Amino acid sequence: MARRGAPEGGCAIAVMGKAPAAGRVKTRLVPPLTPAVAAELSACFLRDATENIALAAGEAPIQGYVAYAPAGSGPLFDGILADGTRLVLADGAAVSAPDVRGFGCSLLHAAQALFAKGHEAVCLLNADSPNLPTALLSQAAAVLAESGDRVVLGHAEDGGYYLLGLKAPHPQLFQRIAWSTSAVAEETRQRAQVIGLPVVELHPWYDVDDAQTLRRLCRELASPQPVGELAPFAAPATVNCIERLGIELMLMPGPDHRRGVAT
Repeated sequence: MARRGAPEGGCAIAVMGKAPAAGRVKTRLVPPLTPAVAAELSACFLRDATENIALAAGEAPIQGYVAYAPAGSGPLFDGILADGTRLVLADGAAVSAPDVRGFGCSLLHAAQALFAKGHEAVCLLNADSPNLPTALLSQAAAVLAESGDRVVLGHAEDGGYYLLGLKAPHPQLFQRIAWSTSAVAEETRQRAQVIGLPVVELHPWYDVDDAQTLRRLCRELASPQPVGELAPFAAPATVNCIERLGIELMLMPGPDHRRGVAT
């Protein structure tokens, strides 16, 4: 049985999350969304991601976190996250590693901080896949619980990754990566190969970071279908947000459909 809430040991799964402030999150969705709606949607993504981790923690020794930035924004997560979720600062300011830049500094910062807490494994999870199948989180934790060092990679359809699982905070995995490009997952595989780490691949999934993928998410949440043996997470907070704010209407092509939509 999982040691839910345990402060050390087991696998830490941390959502890489920015504080959901208008104008600072989900900016590629503005327009068609307004900054306020995009921020609320971001908060709901975080709620669902952390609830998903909590669900996986019922089957494995997992502790959920949000690895957040910027520094000082921790109180903005109050009331947003699943019960039992912890916060860890991951703004990258404390990281000094050769050739680790940009988002890589935040990822490495998160990994180092979580291993320092005594966790035996760490998964870094994106905040843009609210319907990610829970089974993929459980699978990542199970693979990392096996003996021997390795990397678990959940590659995203856009060429990035939605999850990176580690048994040690290897800086090499974050060196000279072309962040925010379609090369991220492949470059990460190459770094693992150079340092002799086997890579265990999870089933691919997708990020929601533009209007096209948000439309896809709306369709799939309205009519969920299994992908092989994988059942997508229901993402109830996101479903409620989409319905309450009329987001599907805002995504319609043509004249400005945002008029009269609550923000």
